[in-house]
Amino acid sequence: MDVEHKQLVQLLPLLPLLAELGRTEHITETAEVLGLPQSTVSRAIARASAIVGTDLVVRDGRGVRLTPAAKALLPHIDAALGEFQTGLDIVRHESEVVRGRIAISFQHTFGEAMLPLLISAFRSRHLQTAFDLSQGARDGCLAELAAGSADLALTAPVATAGRAIGSAALYREPLRLVVHHRHPLAGRLRARVADIRHEPFVAMGPGYGMRSLTDALFREAGFRPRIAFESQDSHTARGLVSAGLGVSILPPGGSAPGRHLPSDGTGSDDGGPGWVEIPLDSALAFREIGLAWRERRSTADAEPDPVRLFRELVLRDGPSLLAGFVRERSGG
Repeated sequence: MDVEHKQLVQLLPLLPLLAELGRTEHITETAEVLGLPQSTVSRAIARASAIVGTDLVVRDGRGVRLTPAAKALLPHIDAALGEFQTGLDIVRHESEVVRGRIAISFQHTFGEAMLPLLISAFRSRHLQTAFDLSQGARDGCLAELAAGSADLALTAPVATAGRAIGSAALYREPLRLVVHHRHPLAGRLRARVADIRHEPFVAMGPGYGMRSLTDALFREAGFRPRIAFESQDSHTARGLVSAGLGVSILPPGGSAPGRHLPSDGTGSDDGGPGWVEIPLDSALAFREIGLAWRERRSTADAEPDPVRLFRELVLRDGPSLLAGFVRERSGG
């Protein structure tokens, strides 16, 4: 630590006292305002003068008078204390802001890791924020957003932006063909949608984001699937496939493509439960996940500060935060 830095560190605790002395120009009054003994104030002034290297006050009758050096220094002390007060006001404001609530509507598949990852990043900075979470089909999420019961919606595909809704894409993840581990396609490194033309298909129900994506894949392949089951969540769909009741197209199930067998090994040598995920040969075999929000048109309906802060974090940091997660699930 150099000499000038050391002097600054020694002088910092004395700045409020010097600022008050500059206002009163009287040791007794300064002591009374600060609630300190007069002797403490006198010693502090003497110490400050020694640090600065010149007298800051001189005796003037029964009182004191500021020296030219003190008068030159005081405006800078006032400015420094003013900047520090501004910083305190910002911190206090932020602390008050984040005590609000944020209502988020999201699709089922985002609740296991994606949304918690974003909330964790936000709560690391704003501990007091509360979240109201609602999960369901994509259409339901967007309906809640439009109705005002949700502040933000996390959906795939990304919501179409318009006059009432703003949206932005965050990242993409691949879709995979999911088959029973004893299925004839299970050993493939890649597959085509046409390969399951005659297979019973486990679909998501109408209104779910995955349903619109798989419908597009089948249109591209030129046929309609033979739907055996309609599920409301990917875990159930994967379970039906694992039981040998059909095939499905889903986002990654939490790890790289390959076998997914029970931990007790019951699917290893027989036709028991277990599934295999296979990358698909199609330019449409992905889902793009994004954030949507209501566009506020009046000051009376202004976006609450907690919602704004979370939205800004997701748009700014979300893609990089989620990139590693997507690579891990995709086996990249």
